[in-house]
Amino acid sequence: MTSKSRWLLFVVSTPFVVLAAVGGLLGANAGAGTAGDAPQKAVTHLRVFEDVVSLIMSSYVETVNPDKVMEGAMRGLADGLDPMSAYLTADEVAIAQNGAALPAGDVGLVVSRQFYLRVVGVRDGSPAHRAGLRTNDFIRGIDNKPTREVSAFTGMRLLRGAPGTTVELTVLRGNAAEPHVVKLTREIPKSQAVTSTRRADGSAVVRVTSFAAGTAAALGTTVAGLQKDGVSGVVLDLRATADGPVSEGIAAARHFVKAGVIAIRAERDKPQEKTTADAGDGTITMPIVLLVSNGTAGAAEVFAGALSGNARADLVGEPTAGLAAEQRLVQLPEGRGLWMTYARFLASDGEPIHGRGLRPAVPVESPNVGFDDAPPATDEMLAKAIERLKTRTR
Repeated sequence: MTSKSRWLLFVVSTPFVVLAAVGGLLGANAGAGTAGDAPQKAVTHLRVFEDVVSLIMSSYVETVNPDKVMEGAMRGLADGLDPMSAYLTADEVAIAQNGAALPAGDVGLVVSRQFYLRVVGVRDGSPAHRAGLRTNDFIRGIDNKPTREVSAFTGMRLLRGAPGTTVELTVLRGNAAEPHVVKLTREIPKSQAVTSTRRADGSAVVRVTSFAAGTAAALGTTVAGLQKDGVSGVVLDLRATADGPVSEGIAAARHFVKAGVIAIRAERDKPQEKTTADAGDGTITMPIVLLVSNGTAGAAEVFAGALSGNARADLVGEPTAGLAAEQRLVQLPEGRGLWMTYARFLASDGEPIHGRGLRPAVPVESPNVGFDDAPPATDEMLAKAIERLKTRTR
């Protein structure tokens, strides 16, 4: 198909794509009190879209590249959904479809999209962690490739590679005008997902760095052992914990929740899938406090929602990332595709975790640390969590 033909197809078909998307939003927002006006608004938006297309074709200062405009429009549609959904080019779709496992070399980052790629999670002991990368850093470039039009889906794949190979990141932090260039050497993950430290006051701190396969069992064994030894209570540190399947977070929650709803999975136009505690669950009964941050995402968020929603633990720290959902590939013409969120997880009270995050009972902000600054000598967030733990009886 020629560029001119593709452009004509774009002009003719995109309003229907937009209309379908608007229809989806109407279904999702039914009962919200504003859906009655939405059909007319949808028609208005489509008319504006038609006007924009006509103006671009007839009046832009130079002849447009139809392919570039089409890619940009589709990317913009996807960007308006959530940080994990994305429009994929034909090359990206081919990568998604080939079924090949990601390279073993990793730098320890989980990213989402917010204008650039945004760092969500940083795994303890990883190359990224040792280099000082933090949640809410922005990756402006990967190996000199700008990330302005790079999806989270593709960004995660650009960060992976063979162990021993390097990747160069151009990083922005806070209000810093000058980017910081960081070169990382990919490696196979080495750090343990669950570690524990006993405190002199009789409590313990358990750090969970990942919800990769096996974490639920390791967490249950670790905390059950502390309970058996008479530890008074545990702070579970989930800060910047963002990787691993949600199923692992649900399995981990079963060790702590004796009765009630553990997780709710919701798809469009389908009954909600509720996961509840089974007989034999909730064998760990000691007081628990969860330490969370803007980097607590995915499986860690569902785990935190299960414990806090069943009054099994208090949350201390920052609002969580709000990235508890599942994506899948929807194929489009000419090999392109949409990496689209099709299911999201809700807290036990029915409120969405995805897009909103969980709000701590005790809010504490992470310290601002510059690239060349030493971290604070004391961990204020942890101190607040330990203080909160002393008030819990279960």
